[in-house]
Amino acid sequence: MIIGSKDARFNVQYILNQLTRAACGLTSSTTIEQCETVMPVVWLALATFAIGTEAFVIAGLLPAISSDLGISAPAAGQLVTAYSLAYAIGSPLLAVLFNNVDRKMALAMALSAFIAGNLLAIVAPGFLLLMASRVLMALGAGLCTPTAMGIAVAISAPERRGRAVALVTSGVTVATVIGVPLGTFVGNQVTWRATFGLVAALGALALVGVLLRLPRNLPATTASFADRLAVARHESVVYAILTTMLWAIGGLTVFTYLAVPLQLIGFSSSDVSLALLVFGCAAAVGNMLGGHLADRLGPIPTMAMSLFGMAMALVLLSAALKVAAPDLGRYLVLLPVFAWGICGWSFFPAQAASLIRIEPQAATIALSLNASFMYLGFAIGGALGGIVLSTAAPADLGWVGGLSVGAGLAVLVGRYRRERLKVA
Repeated sequence: MIIGSKDARFNVQYILNQLTRAACGLTSSTTIEQCETVMPVVWLALATFAIGTEAFVIAGLLPAISSDLGISAPAAGQLVTAYSLAYAIGSPLLAVLFNNVDRKMALAMALSAFIAGNLLAIVAPGFLLLMASRVLMALGAGLCTPTAMGIAVAISAPERRGRAVALVTSGVTVATVIGVPLGTFVGNQVTWRATFGLVAALGALALVGVLLRLPRNLPATTASFADRLAVARHESVVYAILTTMLWAIGGLTVFTYLAVPLQLIGFSSSDVSLALLVFGCAAAVGNMLGGHLADRLGPIPTMAMSLFGMAMALVLLSAALKVAAPDLGRYLVLLPVFAWGICGWSFFPAQAASLIRIEPQAATIALSLNASFMYLGFAIGGALGGIVLSTAAPADLGWVGGLSVGAGLAVLVGRYRRERLKVA
């Protein structure tokens, strides 16, 4: 039987309602109106979940991609560099370019570009077209994420805006726990192209929810280049975003190519998925811990402990990779991976709290700048990791990454001292 467009729309609406109830933790007897304020934000979170999965799952797919396309692991790693660089540069440019476009339409266009990039990756016959697909994904993601956060603020009551933004950004955190290990498993068990198909399906589901659930004519809140430059001239903001960049360089130098040294010590593709799951769970714990400690101890002490712990974990990871035994002893490598996840991701919420305190009247701009420099760091880290693999041993990735994180800690200490001198 052919279903008419009206019936089809009704069926889609019904499915969306059931998915939203599940996401909100509601029972089947609960009316959909009771979840009306949460529903749009749930679909925004699904969008960031798809983006987070795509951004980080590439680390688990690099061996399969390099083998299938006949390229080296360092060359395949430049897929991360291209994505991150396109995000870092494209996000602020696209935000200003689409400033006068309806927020819902801008978000739909961003998700469409992101989905198209994943579909292009599925059929890409070679490395260059796959690289182009990653750039297209990054441009879509770079417009989608800040737009989603802005919409979450616009459609939420003042007393619920913090929770709405937290729900949207939690999509990325949840992606490290669920999306990345799942995508890695699918890519290694079926084909790496299937992972891009999975991400495209998630993006398409988010797009349907956005189109049917978000209101139109939402206010535009994107800052101009002049506004961004004004915030960037603040000395403490400069120190903060430089610290974020060095943290990101250190993390992605190792994370991008983590599967390479793990496979050399005997990890199977399933074991690599397990390692990414361990990292993702630790990252989720670290994210919550960082926010808690920032409230209790203050952002700067929390960041200092996070950066120190992350640097030590990465150095210990290098040491563990060099001495890992071929038997069950190799799984001891997961201990520094777990410590790295907790320490590394406890930094980010503390940094966000720090930036809000520095520029409370322009917090959105400061956080946007921080995100751009984070992805710039991701791009540099992907390139630096490729250089390490080409000139040294895979086990050396950890201490190189730890050195960058240590430099970030030094910048943080310098910022703290300057702020103390100003107060005195």
